[in-house]
Amino acid sequence: MWPLGHAAIGYLLYRYSTQARLDDSPAFPPLCFLAIGTQFPDLVDKPLAWILGIIHSGRGLTHSIVILGAIIIGFFLIARRHRRDEYAIAFGIGAIAHALTDATEVLWDPNSSARSLLWPLFSVNPPTILGHLFDPISEMYFVAEFVLAGLAFAYWQRDGYPALEAIRDKLDQRRFQLP
Repeated sequence: MWPLGHAAIGYLLYRYSTQARLDDSPAFPPLCFLAIGTQFPDLVDKPLAWILGIIHSGRGLTHSIVILGAIIIGFFLIARRHRRDEYAIAFGIGAIAHALTDATEVLWDPNSSARSLLWPLFSVNPPTILGHLFDPISEMYFVAEFVLAGLAFAYWQRDGYPALEAIRDKLDQRRFQLP
């Protein structure tokens, strides 16, 4: 899945979570952690595999629920100490959603595997990028990402564009502080 799809699914899941748990819309600071969480597995695994050659697959280390779970628990313990539980919850929802959506291709591709979710307990074969790009099902998957992004945008608009107002306020504060 591409970054836009990960962000859209993460927002939709986090929005549902905040509605169910807090009866509220998502707020600004946690949305920043959600955005990082939705991209985190790729931000770690892709450079480690493709640039540094430390791991053999762009879906390895942080695409694993085993490793990701440990990172999220550690982050939650730190966040809880600072009374910022919601930051860790947002990050965790985004990161887990990323790993799970990357594994959904096992539903239609008999050659793919969800073993990356349990790495290092199981070995992971590197996926072929060209095979993924030219697979006919990838086109439908890609279109679905834009549909999900449109849905996420509609809910973001309905929620009052959380985060946008906070960013505007920060920019306005800095604009007035310039000499």
